[in-house]
Amino acid sequence: MSREADSVLVKAAIKGDGESFTELCRRYYTAMVAIAHSITGDRHLAEDAAQQAFAKAAVKLGQLSRKGRFGGWLAAICRNEARDMAGSADRTVSIGDFEPAEAAPSENAATEAVKEALAVLPESEREVIFLRFYDGMSYEQISAVLGISQQAINGRLRRAKQRLAERLRQEGFGEVRL
Repeated sequence: MSREADSVLVKAAIKGDGESFTELCRRYYTAMVAIAHSITGDRHLAEDAAQQAFAKAAVKLGQLSRKGRFGGWLAAICRNEARDMAGSADRTVSIGDFEPAEAAPSENAATEAVKEALAVLPESEREVIFLRFYDGMSYEQISAVLGISQQAINGRLRRAKQRLAERLRQEGFGEVRL
């Protein structure tokens, strides 16, 4: 089965084809959870935000003017849902918020330092870190989801890694290469 373009699936979904919208959900679900997780710091809340974003997208799909930009449009809806669920658009993410889906009972100092460094990154940088390293998405996939160029993704990742490395150096981890 070939991978249909988002625009084809969106047009079919607007016409009432449920399978097309299901495919869009399947295609973007993990990315939306990662985006929401980068905002909320809570995996379960992130899943709720992603599901709510898909529900809103289903209702508003006909309003999407650029059918090929579904991923970026959905990501914007998801960010708003995550912020609302987190309680505030300006919520500061705390150090302990970034729990892996299956956290080990005892975490070492390095893990805590990375969580702390992630928590202070700007949202746009934290978001690409989650998509790239937590979800394992390629630059091409991230570009489709966020609606930004691969060059912009590279810049955000580079700045985020520099900030993380600097923060870890300040925490006494010596020279860190990310």
